[in-house]
Amino acid sequence: MPSQASTADPHRLYELSVQNPSAEIDFVDKTFRMLRGRSARLLREDFCGTGAVCCEWVRRRKTNQAWGLDLDAQVLDWGIGRNLAVLSDDQRARVELLRTDVLDPPARRPDIVLAMNFSYWLLSERRALLGYFSAVRSALKEHGVFFLDAYGGYDSFRVLAEERRIENPDGEDFHYVWEQAVYDPISGRLVCHIHFRFDDGSRLDRAFSYDWRLWTLPEIRELLSEAGFSRILVYWQGWDDEGNPDGHFVPVESGEPDAGWIAYITAEK
Repeated sequence: MPSQASTADPHRLYELSVQNPSAEIDFVDKTFRMLRGRSARLLREDFCGTGAVCCEWVRRRKTNQAWGLDLDAQVLDWGIGRNLAVLSDDQRARVELLRTDVLDPPARRPDIVLAMNFSYWLLSERRALLGYFSAVRSALKEHGVFFLDAYGGYDSFRVLAEERRIENPDGEDFHYVWEQAVYDPISGRLVCHIHFRFDDGSRLDRAFSYDWRLWTLPEIRELLSEAGFSRILVYWQGWDDEGNPDGHFVPVESGEPDAGWIAYITAEK
């Protein structure tokens, strides 16, 4: 009998473990309206992976359009076959996944550019990240908004592994393991892996690996400002009565020195 690991789909496991396109688009849509007093229509998702967020965007309104950019042809093909395939004909006509470098995007002007799941941390040199931020600003429509996320806290500077159980609506539940395998305090290099563990004892080790720079919020804000963005806001997550993150992000001037936190950032053109 084949093991659960041998029949598992890593991209689907990733979506179940890491992504929440509905909550992400809730935040993006609401925040853009708050900042600009109108709804956005055109969204570009950089480092889009399977395009799940693009698909969620076009579901929201008949006027919404999205295009996702990524260099990985295999993951784009998976997204086209799995995520775009379940859209209606009208929705599918309003989303496009493109194999291209985010530093050389199509000549289109979106209302919103997204760089989520810390994907831009692949750009480990200051000059490269500043160049990317500058390119995003140039590509945005006038009064467009750039959305990013970041994580930190004192645990982010450690070698560690964290595990949590994931409910799987497609089949058997599984365990998601996040490993910070390498951190160099001099260069800021951070190497991370995602593993999946199954109840039959099988594993998918290093299903996904990342060689990043751990960029801090002050560095990110300074580079966005240097790239010419007019206002930069950080959104901090609140806590419920039991001391767990409540999923609601609000703009703040200062944050808590927690072991681990996730924040959103907006940068306005």
